[in-house]
Amino acid sequence: MGGKASTYHYSSTLDSLLYKKTTTNSDPIFTSDSPTCVIPFSRAGNLIVIKAKADSTEGNFILDTGAPGLVLNLTYFRNYATTLSDEDQTSITGTGTAISKTSVKTVSFGSFNFAKADADIISLANIENAKGIKVLGLIGMSFFKNCEMFIDYEKNLIYLHYISKKDSKTYRNEWLQDSTAYNILPIEQTENRIIVKTELAGKKLKLIIDCAAESNIIDSRLPNKVFEQVEISQRILLSGSGNGKVEALYGLLQNFKIGNQVIGNLPVVITNLEKTCFSFGGCVDGVLGFDFLSLHKIGFNFVTNKMFIWK
Repeated sequence: MGGKASTYHYSSTLDSLLYKKTTTNSDPIFTSDSPTCVIPFSRAGNLIVIKAKADSTEGNFILDTGAPGLVLNLTYFRNYATTLSDEDQTSITGTGTAISKTSVKTVSFGSFNFAKADADIISLANIENAKGIKVLGLIGMSFFKNCEMFIDYEKNLIYLHYISKKDSKTYRNEWLQDSTAYNILPIEQTENRIIVKTELAGKKLKLIIDCAAESNIIDSRLPNKVFEQVEISQRILLSGSGNGKVEALYGLLQNFKIGNQVIGNLPVVITNLEKTCFSFGGCVDGVLGFDFLSLHKIGFNFVTNKMFIWK
């Protein structure tokens, strides 16, 4: 693996928005004529782009299950009244600028509407420059906490169902009628992020599910026996939201298994995740992003904390 490392721009909300401190925002208030919504999406590289509207500003937003809530691009929302947070952007590639906070009256996508949404305002120029598209912001987990979500990468559709308290014990999606077609895995939600647990080479791992991570990541601080399962192919330079670049390794994680489901060989980036720890929930061992999520039809019930992976 000699020679010069190639530069690799890693786009992920894990990279740009895992803060050293996390304040609690109130959840936006849901309203809709129907509890069910189907949202078409396009792709910018491996990122899911949906049409959404924040107050009167409408355009491209990235669906981001790695973000705790709404994030607005400073370029297009610089006139909003803000307060400076005590949080900083914390990146795999270093610490970025301070974060400003604001609120918007309404957010809408598909047939779903939300009122009184708190938001972080940061520059998303790194994503815009890398993808060549205008990005108004990121739609994060606070909008989906009471939902069931299915992502169909083959048809470029997101299926959402809002589960009310009244329906939480009786609701069952028709997609789940054939229980032999999919596997069910338990998930956890920590600071509005999705966590799944698995084991690799005898080491228990805690992984974030992040649909805005363009690659899977594992922490370089894990035991050597974990990396015996990885076939390294090249050195790369990660360029993200931080102030610099860091060298990392890229390869195939062999015979990866999650729950009872064998995923097979999974592309992974190996880098130090020390800078991306939660404020209360400790550190994660890795990230499962596009290269994992797009392999199968996949779904989440954030009320019952279950993940569905089709066989």
